Amino acid sequence: MQTITFDIEVAGTPWEEVDEITRGYLMERARDEREREALPERMALFPGLGKIIAIGLWNVEADRGLMLLESSEGGPSEATKEWERVPGSDIFRGSEKAVLEKFWEIVGRKRPRLVSYNGRGYDGPMLMIRSAQLGVVPSVNLLPYRYDVSTHCDLMEVFNFHGTVRKNYSLDFWCRRFDVESPKGSIDGSQVGRVYREGRIDEIGEYCLRDVRATAELYKKVQGTLLPMFKGGT
Repeated sequence: MQTITFDIEVAGTPWEEVDEITRGYLMERARDEREREALPERMALFPGLGKIIAIGLWNVEADRGLMLLESSEGGPSEATKEWERVPGSDIFRGSEKAVLEKFWEIVGRKRPRLVSYNGRGYDGPMLMIRSAQLGVVPSVNLLPYRYDVSTHCDLMEVFNFHGTVRKNYSLDFWCRRFDVESPKGSIDGSQVGRVYREGRIDEIGEYCLRDVRATAELYKKVQGTLLPMFKGGT
């Protein structure tokens, strides 16, 4: 079985394009005034209120990446080709729907062990819900039985021992603990929407691939140590 790490980047729906009832619902759920003020910049965190613009994949065994990048220019999808921007990677460009279809085609055909960082809490639900919105049928369930890491290993849940440790830390934090090169760069997830609107989509793809490459390296650090302690981890 191959092992593939995955990560997504989402551009939230502009606040002014969200209907009044939904905005009211989100405002009511905010815990305080500070959260209410931050809502327009946090739309990518809410399922169904964002556009998936990048999906990064990294094959652990082959040590090679693939960027599935939404093309803001429209037009037909481009054939997969080597991406010089990130050594050791290829790129596929297409519409958001084409990007999602490509992702599901790959994971459905290869049936790999998928590895993520907070993929059960964010990336998985976002991919499945957004696909449903666009009429794309998922080929696998990204949220299988939580306590079995054989098909989807969420490293955040490995490090918090499925919620036993209540404090979660970032991917960057754990990379530094295990001497893995930090994925930190010129942008972070909170800036994706703005960078996307500025047309700097390749920067988002590069940022996403850094994350999946770091996740792959972190996975290799715990593959023979922590993972065997979990069901399906051998």
